[in-house]
Amino acid sequence: MNITTATPRELGYQFPAEFAPHTATWLSWPHKEASWPGKIHTIFPFYAQFIKEISKGEQVCINVADAAMQSLAVDHLEKAGVDLQQVQFFFHPTNDAWCRDHGPAFLINPHAEQRKVIVDWGYNAWGGKYPPYDLDDVIPTLIGRELNMPVFHPDIVMEGGSVEFNGAGTLLTSTACLLNPNRNPHLNREQIETYLRDFYGVEQILWVDEGIVGDDTDGHIDDTVRFVNSDTVLTVVEENKADENYELLQHNLGQLKAMRLLNGKQLNIVELPMPDPVVFEDQRLPASYANFYISNAAVVVPTFRCAKDDRALQIIQQCFPDRPVVGINSTEIIWGLGSFHCLSQQEPAV
Repeated sequence: MNITTATPRELGYQFPAEFAPHTATWLSWPHKEASWPGKIHTIFPFYAQFIKEISKGEQVCINVADAAMQSLAVDHLEKAGVDLQQVQFFFHPTNDAWCRDHGPAFLINPHAEQRKVIVDWGYNAWGGKYPPYDLDDVIPTLIGRELNMPVFHPDIVMEGGSVEFNGAGTLLTSTACLLNPNRNPHLNREQIETYLRDFYGVEQILWVDEGIVGDDTDGHIDDTVRFVNSDTVLTVVEENKADENYELLQHNLGQLKAMRLLNGKQLNIVELPMPDPVVFEDQRLPASYANFYISNAAVVVPTFRCAKDDRALQIIQQCFPDRPVVGINSTEIIWGLGSFHCLSQQEPAV
């Protein structure tokens, strides 16, 4: 179902903040061995625990290839004690599990006849790094068809993990990712900002420059800076001056301090420590406490068997007085180069 040539912004739609109420969370069941070489079997207990926490407060919609994959998923979810009444499966085959980036961007307009729409951005597996990605690229349109929702096609590459929203007109992103020539080499910064405004329904784009070391997405914002309310961000900082993330994250911190929101206010900035480096087979992995997922029932935070885990959870909990913060060990999952936020995409309530 497609609609007019008007943009979502012109039609009054906007992408809500993640901390606003959800109808559901969308996931794509992990199955690609190459994303967790030799380890994919180790992630499922933690992935199922993640689903259990989300399902306490909203529906969980899971893309699977077929009945066999659904059966495997049900087995893992039952072992974890998930209430299967809260889970719905869709036969939408995927190449990989990173639903934040290939899943639908849901926008809402409470005053429109059609109150919820989908934007289907182009998807090229972070600059063509991991072909094939043809199945992932069509997931938003398949979901739009399933839910009978209009689907917009901006025809440029954009990933959900590269953008962060405060729900009050502001979008935060990184130059490292969005201005990388492996995404939209034909567009300059100003043109990309126009697409962001038109297809996310925002007024203001704020930019930090850097991502963290080991991040194969070229610097997704969901590993570095996250809105916890309309004027407050959590941002990761590296405390060890000898660590290669130290200068990168100090640079971002300086940029955040200089920012002003639409109302002229400075950001409230809460600093969140980086975990100790997580290294597997000589590869530094993009472990970050900022890759948490805000669900209706809880904020689910990746932990890394690290001495800083508890302090990170306490800092995040102070930012979310309205819901519990739950840490789930992500040491196995991060070998896939992403964690809970990368794996999930919220469907807002309206």
